[in-house]
This record gives sequence, structure tokens and C-alpha cells, in this order.
Amino acid sequence: MDKDIIILELFRRVDELTHRVEQLEKENAELREQLRKYQHPKNSRNSSLPPSKDENRPLRTKSLRGKSNKKVGGQPEHEGNTLLMTKTPDKIITLIPEYCNDCGASLTTKETQDEEVRQVIDIPPIKAIYTEYRSLRKQCTCGCITRSPFPTGVNSPVSYGCNIESLIGYYHARQYLPFSRMKEMFNDIFGLPISEGGIHYLLNRFANKTKPVYEKIRQVVSSSISIGADETGAKINGIKAWFWTWQTPKATFIVASKNRGFETIETNFKNGFPNSSLIHDCWKPHFKTNVKIHQICVAHLLRELVYLNELYGNIWSENFKKILLDAIDLKKTMTKNDYYNDNKNVQQLMLRFEKLLDQNQWDKEHKKLISFHNRMVRLKDYIFPFLFFPEISPDNNASERAIRNIKVKQKISGQFKIIQAAQNFAMIRSVIDTMIKNGQNILCGLNLIAKFEFQ
Repeated sequence: MDKDIIILELFRRVDELTHRVEQLEKENAELREQLRKYQHPKNSRNSSLPPSKDENRPLRTKSLRGKSNKKVGGQPEHEGNTLLMTKTPDKIITLIPEYCNDCGASLTTKETQDEEVRQVIDIPPIKAIYTEYRSLRKQCTCGCITRSPFPTGVNSPVSYGCNIESLIGYYHARQYLPFSRMKEMFNDIFGLPISEGGIHYLLNRFANKTKPVYEKIRQVVSSSISIGADETGAKINGIKAWFWTWQTPKATFIVASKNRGFETIETNFKNGFPNSSLIHDCWKPHFKTNVKIHQICVAHLLRELVYLNELYGNIWSENFKKILLDAIDLKKTMTKNDYYNDNKNVQQLMLRFEKLLDQNQWDKEHKKLISFHNRMVRLKDYIFPFLFFPEISPDNNASERAIRNIKVKQKISGQFKIIQAAQNFAMIRSVIDTMIKNGQNILCGLNLIAKFEFQ
């Protein structure tokens, strides 16, 4: 090949490589700039971005609810509500025209005709009532001087009454207000000066009054035929502690504890629940409880199966999920007779379940799926009791709702400082949640408890 041609080819090649290097350097600079954003990203801690825009934030829990053909919003034939007029208004203002809007003539001698009525609902200014007790004395002819005693609970020159006491309990365990905001609310709305120390004292006093009701709730729960249990973590002065709940459709019992072990169960329910079914989320201490039968939460299993399906794309997890959903749908259609007689649908579903558990040819890399399968084989007797007992629910959602308020309380008010403060909240919240389940007015119920010593 001619020497000049080779040189020209080399020059051309150098030009191509030079151009390519320039392109790569430009691309590299752009990528470095993008990478810099991820190495030092803007987030809710160093900018005005909201927390919802933070990178790597926890994903929202996926809903297990499937798609339906229903449109978004209110459904046809659903019950509506509207603001109605009262038949007994507290105040009536009659509006009578005095002059004609057209010619200006006086209408004072004219008779009124048909009326149009409108009502306005409002709240009058709220003011604290100061009640003064004056204890007088009299002297008998025998010489003895007798002084009339003060009512129970009136122990100091100035004190707060039971309505304030119950309102503090309501704000604390129903609206989850911290002491500082509670103090502000009493001052702004009621014109009532009260310190955070005073709120703390009244809350302790009210919590002590709830103890008889709290113990009654414990008895109601322990004697129920079906009980749900759950627990959640909480901070007490920076140290991890636990709130436990045992609940039924009519009662909720919550307790604060320093541990998550069987000791807490044994302390609160020494004999367990020998005549009851216990619904829980597979936490080991629950299996140590003396019960008639265990039911593990199917909703937890469904969430695990969704994860396994996303992780491995295995049809086994999808089939298991289908069996659980079919069982839940079957539960909704069953009558009381179906539980006490042979039910072909239940038998067929149990057969499908047994066949599914017999499948154990897994890829060795699917370790989490293998572990889940082995666990289901071990716990198979505790998955479908809800198909054989009408009182047993397939999920433990009610217990999760009962314990969820602990997280809400701490998000709004922060951690508890001492274990007794946590237990006070547990007692008051148990009473409130039980009132809600029984359709009672919460504040009226708390007032009755606060008045125990004032009767």
C-alpha cells in the first residue's frame, strides 16, 4: 500500500478518535453532573422539598384490593346525609319588613303573609364556671360545734372539676394532643389558665379513675369466644418498649410493657384463653398462649405472597394467593349451618390447599419462597379455622386498628417519658376504644368516670 495513503488513513482515523473522545468527554461531564445530584440530592432536610419527594423513601403499602367495575365516588342508591333543621330552635329572630321596597310606604299596619325560614347553627362563647363552696358551722345547745363537710373531691382552696379532667383525658387519648397544645386550647377556647404540670396531675388522677372500667374490659375480653391480638413498638424516654392489645368486637384492652415476650401475656392473662380462638400475626409468644385454637392473619400471608410473586414470579405463590382469596369470598357466603355440616366448597378448597403444599420442587436460589413454604407446612392447621367457626375472622385487621392509635399518638405528641405515662394512655385509650365499639358518646362516658369521686 502506498505510504501516503497509509498516512492519510491514519490522519482520518485520528480525527475520528478525537471526535469520539470529545463526544465521550461531553457525555461523561453530563453524567457526572447527574451523578452529583444523586450524591448530594435535595430532600426535605436540606431544601423546601416535601417529604413525599424524598428519594429512597419507604414505598406505600400496596393495597390487596382488586379492581372492580365501580366508578369512583358515591355509588347508586347509597344512603345520603344532609344538614336538617331542628324543630326546637334555641333562639328565634322574626324579620318583619317596615317599608315597601318599591314605593317606600309604611307596612307597619299590614298583616304578615307566608314566611320563609332559615336556620344558622353556631356555638356561643365557652366560659368556665367558678363554683364556690362555703362551709358554715353551727353550735349545738350541748356545746358541740359542727361544720358542714366539703363535697368529695373538693380538697384544696382552688381545684379543677371533673369536666375539665375528662376533657383532658379525651384530648390526650382520642385527639392525641400534646400538653403544650392542650394548654393553649384551654386558654384560647375556654379562657382557662392551666399549666402543663396541672394537666399532667389531672391526667394521672383521671387514669386512676379508669382502673375499675379497665379491669372490667380485661374480664370481658378474656371471656370472649374470639379474640384478636397484636403489638407495636413505642419509645419511652428513648428506649424501645411495646404496646400490646387484645380486642373483640365489643371491647379493647391495651397495655404498655417493656418487653415483647410471653411474660407480658402471662402477666395480663395468666390462664390464657382456654375457651377462645386467638387471631394473631404468627408472633411466637402468641403460640405459647393457652387457647382453644389459633388463627393466623390471612392478610399478612397475602402481603407476603405479593412480595414473593414480585421477587420470583413463581406461579405457586399466585396459586396460594388465589386459594386464600377464594376462602375469604367463601366465608362471606356461608350461613351458620354451613359451619356445622359438611360443606363441599370448603372440602374442595382444603383439597386444593393440600395439593399446593405437596408441591416442593423449588429452585435453590428461591430461599425466601422455600422458607415460606416450610412455614406454611408447619402452620397449616392455623390458616383456615375461619372456615369452620363462624366467630373467627380471617384477618387481624381489627387488632391492627386498635393498636394503630399508638403510632398516631407518637407522631403528634412524641415519645412517652415514663412507663406509667404510657400505661395511663393505654388505660384511657382502652376505655375510649371500647366506648366507640359500643356506639357510646365518648365525652359523656368519660364524664361519668370522672364523676365517680364527686357523687
